[in-house]
Amino acid sequence: MKKVNVLAAAILFAITGCATESTSNQVNSENLAKAKKTISRAEVDTVVDKYTKTFISHQPALATSLKLESEDYGRYENRLPDYSVAGMQALQIDMTHAAEQLKQLQSAQLSDKDRLHVQVNEVIARYYAGDSVFSAGYIDTWGGHLPYIVNQISGPLMDVPSILQNQHEISNISDAKAYVERLAAFATMVDQVNEKVVSDAKRGIILPKPLFPNTLSYLTAYTEPKANEHVLVTSFATKLENLEGVSDRAKASLVESAASVMAMQIYPAFGRITAKMTELEKQASDKVGIWAQPNGEAFYQHAITYLADSDMTAQQIHEVGQAEVKRITKRMDEILKSNGYTKGSVSERMKQLNEEPRFLFADSDQGRQELLDFLKGEIEVINEKAPQYFSTLPPQKVEVKRIPVEVEAGAPGGYYYGPSLDGSRPGVFAINLKDMKAVPSFGLKTLTYHEAVPGHHFQIALNMLQTDIGLMRQNASFNGYIEGWALYSELLAYEMGMYEGDPFGDLGRLQAEAYRAARLVVDTGLHYKKWTRQEAIEYFAEATGSAMSDVVPAIDRYIAWPGQALGYKLGMLKFEELRKGAQKALGNKFDMTSFHDEILLKGARPLALVEQDIARWVEKRKAM
Repeated sequence: MKKVNVLAAAILFAITGCATESTSNQVNSENLAKAKKTISRAEVDTVVDKYTKTFISHQPALATSLKLESEDYGRYENRLPDYSVAGMQALQIDMTHAAEQLKQLQSAQLSDKDRLHVQVNEVIARYYAGDSVFSAGYIDTWGGHLPYIVNQISGPLMDVPSILQNQHEISNISDAKAYVERLAAFATMVDQVNEKVVSDAKRGIILPKPLFPNTLSYLTAYTEPKANEHVLVTSFATKLENLEGVSDRAKASLVESAASVMAMQIYPAFGRITAKMTELEKQASDKVGIWAQPNGEAFYQHAITYLADSDMTAQQIHEVGQAEVKRITKRMDEILKSNGYTKGSVSERMKQLNEEPRFLFADSDQGRQELLDFLKGEIEVINEKAPQYFSTLPPQKVEVKRIPVEVEAGAPGGYYYGPSLDGSRPGVFAINLKDMKAVPSFGLKTLTYHEAVPGHHFQIALNMLQTDIGLMRQNASFNGYIEGWALYSELLAYEMGMYEGDPFGDLGRLQAEAYRAARLVVDTGLHYKKWTRQEAIEYFAEATGSAMSDVVPAIDRYIAWPGQALGYKLGMLKFEELRKGAQKALGNKFDMTSFHDEILLKGARPLALVEQDIARWVEKRKAM
């Protein structure tokens, strides 16, 4: 198996080698001048701060999520991102310009810490600059360049309403007025998204046909409630209830204004985009891989570089996935047989477990609450053990919540979103409870360790605490690192004894790992080997033993997000490789808590740079 990003230079060359010849000549001449002097951290910070503020100016909704100070970033509380064709182009141009400036700095004399800072920021800027050849889709603050701005699982029409409902805080009358202004801005944004959909369609890039039903279901369901009963109005009214110093009459007037914007502006805008998507469904293709879209094959390689953080080919990734599925399935077979499950394939036996009442919570409000309480208990237990494996623990809390009913049909099984930068809002592990058969108890431990502790919550919360790395790095979305760490955390939880005496829980862990390995196979199958949607569904169901209610939306997710699913297993393999190598090199000088600090406390970054950091850490430990 080819190693993932064996040399830092390989990935940095792949990422930074996209400047035009004319730009490169200009950069080379400026590099010669800069190489003659040492660049101070203050000079570095000037460039990074300017690029950060430029990025935030394009992303006011993200500013709300992070609870940034308006005096530092300008007033953003009443604005939303511009998702028009011009808006996306402006963001990509600004990020490309910032990346070139950061690249130039690297030719000067920099300390090791400052060089890492500049390198990581350059990669982030190029991530948000996206693929210059594939002009469709949009730039997402988490997923980078995604190909379909309207789909069944993500995009501005889902993400922005969630921010308005859950993260736009109402502390005073100014916040309340800004919220109403933002609702009007949301209506404008919906039309901008519509414009982008039309522009992409003219270039021949249309959402694959099988993704339309759930996409249209979301769009039509969004405007079904009466305007004054819509969640963006009722949640606003609830926030206003606790607002002091404002009369009931003034509050009622604000709510009425919000309902009016909903009825007169947002609902008609949703009607227009729903009509357009309904029209495009008739033109859409059943060919679901990104290869079928103009310039799609090159775009998939872009996704492998950024979302998988890999220099492997799609064929190599496919083969790694097949080998890992085989290895993991063999171990699952051993556990099943030792517990009396001997007949049928591993997939068939896992499906049998899925149907057993002892592993299912009741399909009721009470059953769902019992499930949430179980997850909270697991977080408490593993937090007690964590100091043995981590010397630095995040002070931010993590909460467990159900994914809202309004969006659960197209949502993944679970996800995490981080705390605010100031720590006043906790991190959240959200779980999909639409189909209770899709969340058997034997799989819940692993999901919790991945999404919450010690997975995403530890990594993202600690990342946010590193104030010296700057906002862009505090909020960096290195998919291979972030998802690789979360999957590594599932293995770590096993080593921490969280599955002791629980063979079925361990089966759930292995099933989850097989799930991620199978993703390597189906993602490359869909987008490189030109598999049909049904071929991917059949392979994934057999490889994972998951309920079809989970398999089908999972495959649709990989269709909508080419390459994103690759980061999990490839990142985990890298972390495993680095730890095994360090343990072998250091022997009794190896310290797990220090190793995890080295991984986490420098923030999310390309895996090649993590590898460099661990190599230096090993040499320092040897000298101790």
